[in-house]
Amino acid sequence: MTKARAAVFASGAGSNFQAIMEADDLLCDVVLLICDKPGAAVIEKTEKFGVQAFIFNAKEYGSKTDYERVLLEKLREAGVTWLFLAGYMRIVGPTLLSEFPERIINIHPSLLPEFPGLDAIGQAYESAVDQTGVTVHYIDDGIDTGPIIAQEEVPVYPNDTKEQLTERIQQVEHKLYPRVIRQIMSRFMH
Repeated sequence: MTKARAAVFASGAGSNFQAIMEADDLLCDVVLLICDKPGAAVIEKTEKFGVQAFIFNAKEYGSKTDYERVLLEKLREAGVTWLFLAGYMRIVGPTLLSEFPERIINIHPSLLPEFPGLDAIGQAYESAVDQTGVTVHYIDDGIDTGPIIAQEEVPVYPNDTKEQLTERIQQVEHKLYPRVIRQIMSRFMH
């Protein structure tokens, strides 16, 4: 049976991209990285894993629809049927949502619905909660509002620095995301 083909969307360092690529049998092939930040560290990681990268600058397009049409073309060319967002700092628009219904997955560094949007770790840290966590969810047309697939709690200790909390959250992300991807792919293989 042929494996599903997936693309990872990322904007930054790419630690979740790396965790996905290093995971044991994901039951899918990651064939493309989409990055909206020319010069992002994640781009260098694609060479190591032999994954094609498409890098774009949203400012060079008239609208989200314009650049998403280009992305859609690249995804179709690569035969991609699943999108995994891993630190992608743009809101996915209707062009991609309509093409990949219930096939766009995101990882978010909080226990949604708490702390949606940007800097979720900073929001949790500033609010002095005693726990936060990681959520993997499907994307819908809201911001971090799609159906939740899995969550894992991460404690916040009284003497934590934001950096220590970030590191603990990332350790959970790097295990949880590949595990969830594997579970979802296994459902589609039978």
